[in-house]
Amino acid sequence: MPFAFGFLPSPIGTAVVVRGDEGIVALRFTDSAPEQALERMLAGLRGAALPDPAGFDELAHQLEEYFAGHRRTFDEALDLSATRGFARAALEAIRRIPYAETAGYGEVAAAAGSPRAARAVGTACATTPISLLVPVHRVVRADGSPGEYGGSPEVKRHLLALEAAHGAVRA
Repeated sequence: MPFAFGFLPSPIGTAVVVRGDEGIVALRFTDSAPEQALERMLAGLRGAALPDPAGFDELAHQLEEYFAGHRRTFDEALDLSATRGFARAALEAIRRIPYAETAGYGEVAAAAGSPRAARAVGTACATTPISLLVPVHRVVRADGSPGEYGGSPEVKRHLLALEAAHGAVRA
C-alpha cells in the first residue's frame, strides 16, 4: 500500500507527515533534512510514499492555528494500528489528556490499565509514531518536570508553555 507524505513548516521544525488509507500513520518534527526523517519513518512502516503537497493543506492550517494558540484539538484521523499492546493503550490514554494539562507517567499507566507500567509509558511516548497529534508532550515526570520529547526538552517546554499561555482560549 503506498502512503502519501508531506512536509509542513512549523515553529518547532518541519513536520514530516505520512498518511495511509485510514489516516495519519506518522508525524515527526525535524530541524534537519526532512527527506532523511521520511526515509526512517517509511522503513518502520515498510512501505513507499508518494508526495501529496495539497493533501495536507488542512493539517497545515490546523498546525498554524495550534501554534498561534487558537486550536486545542486536531480534526485528523489517526491510524495507530501499527502500535500494539500496552503501548497502544498508553497512547490512547495520552490522547485524553486535555489541552494545557499534564499527567505523570504513572497516571497515564493507571489510565491505560497498568498502574505499575510508568516506564512502559515513557517508552510509548519516546517511540510514538505520531507526535503532537498524540500529545505525548503533556506527559511529565512525577515531580512535574517536563522530561524529554524526541530528544529535545526545549521543544517540550515550548509546547507546554504555548498551551499554558493559551489555556483559557476556546477554539
